[in-house]
Amino acid sequence: MSDTDANELRDLYRELILDHARSPRNFGKLAEASHEAEGINPLCGDKLKLYFNVDENEVIQDAKFEGSGCAISVASASMLTETVIGLTSSQATDYFSAITTLLTGTDAAPQATGLDLGKLKALQGVREFPSRVKCATLAWHGLNSAIHNSKQAVSTE
Repeated sequence: MSDTDANELRDLYRELILDHARSPRNFGKLAEASHEAEGINPLCGDKLKLYFNVDENEVIQDAKFEGSGCAISVASASMLTETVIGLTSSQATDYFSAITTLLTGTDAAPQATGLDLGKLKALQGVREFPSRVKCATLAWHGLNSAIHNSKQAVSTE
């Protein structure tokens, strides 16, 4: 990645985090959720509850979240809900894998899965702040837990 590309990605990261943190999309409780998950990041104090309405064809019809946390945690949850509405549970799981690998491992995973991460790729900027990776991945781990109907709260510790 060239210096120009890296700077553009950093700027997009800052812009998206601020936008989604100030005006989170799909914030609130989903009254008739078929799948739910709770997540906590004890280090930062992030607490999220995610709600999904998944139909009989395993398509996510609606997604919402509530809770409190740092700007990165809230923004990541907001971006997650925008992304998964309309996806199948399997596709959403692919995004979980791609995002968590992007934030914690190599950049190759999203390309290997054939996913176009679009603006989600901006979350890669959090890798410059290793202590914040758990903030950015909390909602994604919650998504994975909800899809698999795990009743245990997700923790980043």
